[in-house]
Amino acid sequence: MTHFPSKRLPGVDRPIGRTLAAVVGLAVALTLGAVTEATAAAPAAGGTTTGPARWTDRPHGFASLAGGTSGGAGGKVVTVTDQASLVKYAAAEEPYVIRVAGSIAVAPFGADVVVASDKTIIGVGDTGEIVHGELHLNPGTSNVIIRNLTIRDSYVEGDWDGKTTDFDAIQMDTVDHVWIDHNRFTHMGDGLLDIRKDSQYITVSNNQFADHNKAFGIGWTSNVLTQITIDHNWFTGTKQRNPSADNCAYAHLYNNYVSAQVVDGDPVWTYGNWSRGKTKMVIENSYYDGVQHPYQADATAELVQRGSILKNVSGRQDTWGTAFEPRDFYPYRLDPAAAVPSLVKRFSGPQQRIGDTVTLHVPADYPTVQAAVDAVPDGNAVPVTIAVAPGTYRAKVFIPAAKPNILLQGTGRDRSDTVIVYDTPAAYGGSTGSATVRIAANDVTARNLTFSNDFDEAAVELSGEQALAMKTTGDRIVFENTAFLGNQDTLMTDSPKLDVISRVYVRDSYIEGDVDFIYGRATTVIERSVIRALSRGSATNNGYITAASTWTGNPYGFLITRSKVVSDAPAGSFHLGRPWHPGGEPNAVAQVLFRDTELPAAIKASPWTDMSGFSWKDARFTEYRTYGPGAQVTADRPQLSPTDAATHTVADYLNGTDGWAPYARR
Repeated sequence: MTHFPSKRLPGVDRPIGRTLAAVVGLAVALTLGAVTEATAAAPAAGGTTTGPARWTDRPHGFASLAGGTSGGAGGKVVTVTDQASLVKYAAAEEPYVIRVAGSIAVAPFGADVVVASDKTIIGVGDTGEIVHGELHLNPGTSNVIIRNLTIRDSYVEGDWDGKTTDFDAIQMDTVDHVWIDHNRFTHMGDGLLDIRKDSQYITVSNNQFADHNKAFGIGWTSNVLTQITIDHNWFTGTKQRNPSADNCAYAHLYNNYVSAQVVDGDPVWTYGNWSRGKTKMVIENSYYDGVQHPYQADATAELVQRGSILKNVSGRQDTWGTAFEPRDFYPYRLDPAAAVPSLVKRFSGPQQRIGDTVTLHVPADYPTVQAAVDAVPDGNAVPVTIAVAPGTYRAKVFIPAAKPNILLQGTGRDRSDTVIVYDTPAAYGGSTGSATVRIAANDVTARNLTFSNDFDEAAVELSGEQALAMKTTGDRIVFENTAFLGNQDTLMTDSPKLDVISRVYVRDSYIEGDVDFIYGRATTVIERSVIRALSRGSATNNGYITAASTWTGNPYGFLITRSKVVSDAPAGSFHLGRPWHPGGEPNAVAQVLFRDTELPAAIKASPWTDMSGFSWKDARFTEYRTYGPGAQVTADRPQLSPTDAATHTVADYLNGTDGWAPYARR
């Protein structure tokens, strides 16, 4: 065979607003038939990591300085449901991301759970709880994130002042780089949060402190070292320490909400914020409602207040000194003080969307995509996002069957910004061994990425030139805004064995190749996508788009719908497909439907052909409402009837017995 270079998808720079423009533009073009080949071949735009702007999984404020706070990033992800597992992983020497699922009751009552360095402890969903116990960070502990938990109920009846017990929710002594975020603390035995003895680079954000006497204390030292950011917290039904900051070098409080203060007639020890000792405190745009002594300062301290709202308050409102300018240390966004009550009520405390997934960052926390995959626990039941930064990653990736529920997300603006590529042909490891990426797990989604096998078949003569960019065998696999680059056998969607049905949904994507470059036995829907049939330089036969091997008991093989096929091959030189019977298997009877899809002049008038002695006429090849210069109705082009078309929709192909409907998500 004479070989010709592959035509690779160019990385075209595009203007801002790409995601919406690309999707809408493609949809309009598919309807109107107006997309040129050059436009179609360019990568569609991709979004950045999804999620509300109200929070991120990275700390801000002082915890982001001096090297930052990453918690257990880079370590294994584990899910704990009992005290023994929590204690084991929290105290381990190596980094861990520890997900707390459900309620864990700690015994004996009030006992400590020691948290060592390099840990993230995060509640799963919004129901992760630690009951009757304290998270304790010993001196020297560094780099800890505690998020999305409820810690509650170690209160000893009658001990309102906490004089007989020291059952805090979280206590830390002489630690550095800690982020306490989106937790709920209530009804404990002493303080809710005690940050003590020269702890540094701390951020406390979006937490709820409720129904307690001494909420949040900082200090217990004469040294002036602590740097702390305290923002968007809700103190409600508390009496004092909201917070009390003793001898802090810098204490920055903004957009906090102090409400429904305990009213017990105490003239001194019922208060809001207190700048004590030699603390330098800045308060901005907070909201105080029903608070005695909303903010006060010792004569030796400094306190600057600006922009806060006071309602139904009494007592001290001290401001003196210049304190410091927080923006000299870090950037931040101030919400209007009037909006603070509604924002904090809605967004503080545990959040379902935070605990729904864990994000593993490549290469910031994990050097390779495979390292992040390896960190996902076997039997994973909670979604994990692997966020891949823009770049070219020349390495193979395998997601084994034991690691389901993964989202592989490119974080660049375009899918061409983030490329996973390798160059193995089938001659060096077989067809499966050639795949750049293999997905054997169920419930895996890939977005905003390019998968490539850049083996140059024109440069060498080999007996096995198949070179897969992607092979899947898992069920419920989704590709959104992805590109698949290769020549022969670019994209294989398969299943574990012939009579097992796996489903794959490809949307708003780009697929290129020449010979059998979309193939396999999985039920596969390709929707709103561009398929580029590469020319091999022949005047008569440049290749085959599909090579399905659908099990005869499965009515649904490949559906290519609302898409566009483009090609620079000569007119009448490309096939829509041929029937693949692996190993001569007679029960692999291809089913392929091209529906509502534009076809180029490169498509043959008789577009289906035989393979390995099996006639295409025995396969299940049809078209329905194809259009464009390569579409026509002849005796060699079976057309689906309107009646059958009603049962060959995207939903029919994908719903299965579990009602899977990825097409409904927009």
